Amino acid sequence: VPGRSRAMIKIQEGCNQVCAYCIVPKVRGRERSIPVEVVVREINDRVSQGCKEVVLTGTQLGTYGFDLPQVNLVSLLRRILAETAVPRIRVSSLQPQEISAELLRLWEDSRLCPHFHVPLQSGSDSILKSMRRRYDTAGFSQSVGLIREFIRDPGITTDLIVGFPGEGQAEFRQSRDFASGIGFSDMHIFPYSIRPGTSAAHLAGHVNDVKKRERTGEMLELSAAAAREFRQGALNQTRPVLWESAKRQESGRVWRGLTDNYLRVRTTSGKDLGNTITGARLIAVDEDWVTAEVV
Repeated sequence: VPGRSRAMIKIQEGCNQVCAYCIVPKVRGRERSIPVEVVVREINDRVSQGCKEVVLTGTQLGTYGFDLPQVNLVSLLRRILAETAVPRIRVSSLQPQEISAELLRLWEDSRLCPHFHVPLQSGSDSILKSMRRRYDTAGFSQSVGLIREFIRDPGITTDLIVGFPGEGQAEFRQSRDFASGIGFSDMHIFPYSIRPGTSAAHLAGHVNDVKKRERTGEMLELSAAAAREFRQGALNQTRPVLWESAKRQESGRVWRGLTDNYLRVRTTSGKDLGNTITGARLIAVDEDWVTAEVV
């Protein structure tokens, strides 16, 4: 759409990983990669319409290209960097076991946004095993450590499921404490809900709704504290911001935008900042927003 500052570009759909709680493989089928040429062409089309950022989307980005000859996510990103002029590229989500030094070296190019969404789902090893996830907490920590080794001040966001069958008080505490220790920049918390047709629906030890609500509330508090800490830690940094929209207020036009590492920021300016990328110094935190000065 002309004038749209960010575009979602699907590079892959379907999923071959059969996590116990998820219906996606049944609903969307096996993994299929969109050919590189199609992805590059679509990005160039969006750039010609004025788009400044593309977000690469799919269910299972890290295994992109397994069904195409001599293609993987690394080679796709290299082609996008070489054959498009899009100023910002964001990878929407990666599984922890798919994060490698070879992949992270590409982030030396500042067009790749230093924001990683890495779903944790649980910080308890026994629950991860029951969920049929393909990593444990040690592997997850290692992946996050690798990101921080290669990239300065990255935003690392995650998904967490609360109240999965078999999650007792001990497993919940393990999950909460592990998530707390990672230092996420934001966390999306989901109370477990039964999906008919998944193996988790048949597991023993379903958690009652009252406990689920209590634990969800506790995790949401942890999430809010982690996000606040990340925003506070970003103060006095100067980061590139893509300005997306404005609201007229008494103080003038208040522009809203997104930093490269996924902080929501706003600034008051009489200039037309719409769909531009500028440097911005982060000066104050106000609830979910960071106030910035354009530099």
